Amino acid sequence: MLLPLLALLLAPLCLAAASTESTHAKLVQLAASNNGIINLDEHSYNMLTSPERTWSAAIHLTAMDPRRRSGMCREFEPSFNAVAKAWTKVPPQDRDSHFFATVDFDTGMAIFQKLGLQSAPVVQVHLATEGPRPANGRTAPISYDFAYGFDPAPLAEQLSQYTPVPIPYKAPVDWARIASYGATALVAVTAIRFLAPVLRSRWTWAAGTVLTSLIMTSGYMFVRIRGMPNSGANNQWIAPGYQNQFGQETQVVAMIYGLLASAFLMLTVITPYQVSPHRQRLQIYLWNGVIFIMFSVLISLFRVKNRGYPFKLLL
Repeated sequence: MLLPLLALLLAPLCLAAASTESTHAKLVQLAASNNGIINLDEHSYNMLTSPERTWSAAIHLTAMDPRRRSGMCREFEPSFNAVAKAWTKVPPQDRDSHFFATVDFDTGMAIFQKLGLQSAPVVQVHLATEGPRPANGRTAPISYDFAYGFDPAPLAEQLSQYTPVPIPYKAPVDWARIASYGATALVAVTAIRFLAPVLRSRWTWAAGTVLTSLIMTSGYMFVRIRGMPNSGANNQWIAPGYQNQFGQETQVVAMIYGLLASAFLMLTVITPYQVSPHRQRLQIYLWNGVIFIMFSVLISLFRVKNRGYPFKLLL
């Protein structure tokens, strides 16, 4: 009498265990047939999220139909697929205890309504309720925080907290970047070959030294260290006072210094060697006029900086 009674009592437990094993086998088959991702409808979603489950699952809820105009869904889908594909490389004893699945809005509208979702994409992790990795009474799914970004690397890192073993995701080799680096290096080598005579010329280095000196003596480092803006309020480009200077002011001062230096250089280096007296006289008038005008501009700039300065040339 005891044996039949025990058999009757244990029958529901055996049926439940057999049902769970059958459901797990179907899920393993569905995942294997679609590159590690189960495409869910309402029936398979209920099967995957069964209250009595020994497996966990990462479910991606999305809306890929062009009519939904969800750019974020199209951007995120390759990342989820890449992480799911990486999970297929895990040994079966661990791989078959966690599943990756996708629900599209147009084929699983009832699921979205059941979950009360108004937007996509969403990734939810359902923990195991039984077996060696129970959720310790937690029934609500865990949502992935998209603050980590849409890239596959942070997704794999976050989901690895809930998988039996870490997801073995590795970023693919970026051949486009390698090709661009190679092309850049080739162009640089070719450019150096043709620019070598220019780079070896003393005049090139002399010009670079002069330009650097002009920029530095005009207050470039003063502006950079103090973090001064390029211009002030109402597009004011001259900052009053000796302890203030705008970026545009540095450019104007460098241009004035450059014109003055060029004028003196022409007068001392080029003009004395002119063969034609008429041309020599014309250059003397020209460069003296440039010096006079530029010094007038420089003094007027100084008057703005030092309010109350009484002297001027032309301006």
